[in-house]
Amino acid sequence: MAFHVEGLVAIVVFYLAILAVGIWAAWKTKNTGSEGDRSEAIIVGGRDIGLLVGGFTMTATWVGGGYINGTAEAVYVPDYGLAWAQAPIGYSLSLILGGLFFAKPMRSKGYVTMLDPFQQLYGKRMGGLLFIPALMGEMFWAAAIFSALGATISVIIDINVNISVIISALIATMYTLVGGLYSVAYTDVVQLFCIFLGLWISVPFAMSHPAVTDIGLTAVHQVYQAPWLGSINSLDIYTWLDNFFLLTLGGIPWQAYFQRVLSSSSATYAQVLSFLAAFGCLVMAIPAVLIGAIGASTAWNQTEYGVPDPKSKKEADMILPIVLQYLCPVYISFFGLGAVSAAVMSSADSSILSASSMFARNIYQLSFRQNASDREIVWVMRITVLLFGASATAMALLASSVYGLWYLSSDLVYIIIFPQLLCVLFIKGTNTYGAIAGYLFGLVLRITGGEPYLYLQPLIFYPGWYQDDNNLYIQRFPFKTLAMLSSFFTNVTVSYLAKYLFESGTLPPKLDFLDAVVARYSREHMDKATLVKSDKIVLNELAPVNPRHSLTLSSTFTNKEAFNYVDSSPELSNTEDN
Repeated sequence: MAFHVEGLVAIVVFYLAILAVGIWAAWKTKNTGSEGDRSEAIIVGGRDIGLLVGGFTMTATWVGGGYINGTAEAVYVPDYGLAWAQAPIGYSLSLILGGLFFAKPMRSKGYVTMLDPFQQLYGKRMGGLLFIPALMGEMFWAAAIFSALGATISVIIDINVNISVIISALIATMYTLVGGLYSVAYTDVVQLFCIFLGLWISVPFAMSHPAVTDIGLTAVHQVYQAPWLGSINSLDIYTWLDNFFLLTLGGIPWQAYFQRVLSSSSATYAQVLSFLAAFGCLVMAIPAVLIGAIGASTAWNQTEYGVPDPKSKKEADMILPIVLQYLCPVYISFFGLGAVSAAVMSSADSSILSASSMFARNIYQLSFRQNASDREIVWVMRITVLLFGASATAMALLASSVYGLWYLSSDLVYIIIFPQLLCVLFIKGTNTYGAIAGYLFGLVLRITGGEPYLYLQPLIFYPGWYQDDNNLYIQRFPFKTLAMLSSFFTNVTVSYLAKYLFESGTLPPKLDFLDAVVARYSREHMDKATLVKSDKIVLNELAPVNPRHSLTLSSTFTNKEAFNYVDSSPELSNTEDN
């Protein structure tokens, strides 16, 4: 395949346009807010992201390279089809559930990152533990989509994969570095427009290619392969449900999502943004589904691609760029390539910013340097943006199983962070002992269940397991959801058990080494003055901060709840109405 100068020029022009928008947004950030809250402006954009920009940026966060390419691949692969393309429905439901139940309590309490409520209720140590799976999820996700972008660009314009990955990562890291959330949000508007326009322009040309059979026919009849609508085998129904719950519930506890929620101008806006993004995810999946169907309806021996077809060459994961390359005119395929590049960058920049935000605030500031100046926090964020961007790029270039690592880390987000988030927001009485026990138990159950992508063999064989052609053990049982539920109930059970043992006098106060029950309001826990500095935030819902109680039986068992979802004070009601 020849080197395409036109394609390279198109990509360069697109990247320069994105960089220009990012730099303009960075300039806008400098003129927003006071000098004292610069770090918060970078993380949550001054909390004045409106509906239009907010809806675009929240949608673009989910509609990434993995979303577009993965949906097309699932529809194309004969053993799966549309029935197994769960991401559009799963992520849309995730956003709806997030808007209904999680956006309002998180935004109304004025947090800055997703980890803030954990550190307030469970302490800085638990916040540090939860940072690990959150960081792994963001980093491996960014690495996976950088890797996908490099392969996509190399298919269409035939340049070195490593060069394309490095340049793409540099652009995304650069505008994230200088502008924070404002740069990410405003470039997301441009990128989402490019994704929509680029893919929809490509679909009619690909569908009208002489080698493509009517997709309505191939949806229900076998022509070149099994119908692309797909089906769910009765033996695989539990696997399907396990994956569906992982996408739906596991898609909620991500900093990239809550960063948009917390940047909105009000709790109501945060909910509306979630609903808009849910609709946007469904709409943006339509061209990807059509491209996957086109790939399944093509006689590839009648195209320049030749034989065997992509699935036989084990290139099914690249079906979207292959369709653009071989079924569309050259100038149209470049538009599509721009769309894929936009999809990748719109997710990668969000992941890098999310990881650096959590580290700078929840690890560096709240755990080690609570008196750090705002300027110091800003510099820590800039350094970590560079480090995390470089790390994601290195993993994309060097790790052979980066997708396997991301699958495992996303499982950990679902199994560990989601039940912890449920407990910290909605279950009264949970404490650090329960949180640690749930964390460890969920982790053990997930690891012992095995991971085929990492060739990690299971230690626990659940009902329905089998061995595939590669001698890998596959679990049909929904053990991921089992691990998540086990983590949740372990947290609740151990929390109440610890509370009972200390408050009944069965255990002496000196054994409360985590200060989770006896000395609930110790220095270990973050107070509202530490967590929220802006005068614009409604603080009524935050728990009152009491001084450390003396360690005597008569005065210490006053375990007040940290979170009250409904506050009946007229001041709060009036504030929210405004």
